[in-house]
Amino acid sequence: MIKAIVQKNYGPPDVLELREIKKPIPEENQVLVKVHAASVNFGNLVLLIGKPFLARFAFGLLKPKYSIPGGDMAGRVEAVGKNVKQFQPGDEVFGDLSGCGWGSFAEYAAVPENVLALKPANLSFEEAAAVPMAAVTALQSLRDKGKIQSGQKVLINGASGGVGTFAVQIAKSFGADVTAVCSTRNLEIVQSLGTDHAIDYTRENFTEKTEKYDLILGVNGSHPISAYKRALSPDGIFVHVGGSGTQMFQAMTLGQWISMTGRKKMGSFLQRPNQKDLIFMKELLEAGKIKPVIDRRYKLSEVPEAFKYFAEGHAQGKVVITM
Repeated sequence: MIKAIVQKNYGPPDVLELREIKKPIPEENQVLVKVHAASVNFGNLVLLIGKPFLARFAFGLLKPKYSIPGGDMAGRVEAVGKNVKQFQPGDEVFGDLSGCGWGSFAEYAAVPENVLALKPANLSFEEAAAVPMAAVTALQSLRDKGKIQSGQKVLINGASGGVGTFAVQIAKSFGADVTAVCSTRNLEIVQSLGTDHAIDYTRENFTEKTEKYDLILGVNGSHPISAYKRALSPDGIFVHVGGSGTQMFQAMTLGQWISMTGRKKMGSFLQRPNQKDLIFMKELLEAGKIKPVIDRRYKLSEVPEAFKYFAEGHAQGKVVITM
């Protein structure tokens, strides 16, 4: 038997229970990983509370169809199915389980080999567990949806959270001129990540300034989509990756209309787990071009407390779960 966090119903963090379950057995194409660390992302919060309601069409209409939450993980391979080609027992790995049934908030997880990559050699398990979902979200939103180019002026709104801290560094690695927007208490963090400019949103509103940006990543904040449009250059792109449900709705509806009727492009983005992108991130991490930022660490038994803290929306970087 192993310990795992189990969720039977949607609700507040108190619905999460630490229970003993059967140790998973890997199937022919699966890898059994002894989980050393996991981390909390916005997707975990959606799965926990079942909101926005549209998410329930993926996660289960009346109750969660995935009983063990947790997407990001890092650990050591204990066993492999007979068809597994990429890994062997003893390998240190990390990955995002959100596309294959979740389940990283447990001492062991049996997962398909194509959701894993070898852990960056220069990172601890805790640091590696902070990476997959947030970093790949930042990468895909900047590169694939935002079409980032070297020399562009890029603004990251919500630069001090999980996705934001990676987005600042990834944008810099692509050669962009990066402006980070955050609160006063987070200025030092975003500056330490190499941002070119930092704006304290408690003192000034970037949407009301004359400066225009080629690419804006909206990771957080309460600006209406019309304000983001105002801050874009004539051929600028706005990508919504987080924030309120109202913002998401505006990006999907009004943003689409703006994109069809003018040169500016505006829309929302949902990350898709991808082994190729995970390996790309591994290379950036090992080259020292980016580093994970960890705010707090919680034990497996403290996952409800970790969610309560994360839901407050003030985490500086990532919230990590240690086994």
